[in-house]
Amino acid sequence: MDKKELIESIREINRSAKPEFLAAFSDEELRAYLDNLMDADVEELSVAD
Repeated sequence: MDKKELIESIREINRSAKPEFLAAFSDEELRAYLDNLMDADVEELSVAD
């Protein structure tokens, strides 16, 4: 994924994240943040079951 795709994916989960803010981070940092968001999202879904 390129930086734009990472930012779009992050914003799908965290709509309050501003693209201008996210753009200041490296691709690696964005990937790590997205991974954390996806892990938290999965955990939230499993708790809801």
